[in-house]
Amino acid sequence: MRKSNSSPSAATAGDARSCPTNSPRCILVVDDDPIFRHRNTEALMRHGYKVKAAEDGGAGWEELQTNQFHLVITESELPKLTGTELVRKLRSARLATPVIMATEKLPSRATQQLLLHPMVTLLKPYTTEEFMDAVRVILGAAQIGDEELAPQNGQPRQ
Repeated sequence: MRKSNSSPSAATAGDARSCPTNSPRCILVVDDDPIFRHRNTEALMRHGYKVKAAEDGGAGWEELQTNQFHLVITESELPKLTGTELVRKLRSARLATPVIMATEKLPSRATQQLLLHPMVTLLKPYTTEEFMDAVRVILGAAQIGDEELAPQNGQPRQ
């Protein structure tokens, strides 16, 4: 069942539909463990990010089809659609959104090859500091890529 927007995390997370380049980065957290989902969402919001949360892969995919995100953080083992399947669909749709895979075990080599970079794997349990470091690294790498594509006059591309 999809998490309603009336939860404390979702209610304060904000709407990621319009995510101008000068606004906070928009992040999707997909995790069926309510403790990790809440902890990660709260940590991101404390650091100024806009966050949406989903409790299963199906709800995560719906969010990705409806909203634009700068980063997806997903558990590997999820109901309805696993994290690996979610990333596979993301890449099949030609979305280059960076991904952090949070998991209790390392994915196989074949799975790692499937998950195109930039991608970080975090082994559970991880600290909030490790989590935020991974977010900063991935968003920093994505921002460098964005800057390389930005027009010289500083105006957004049409």
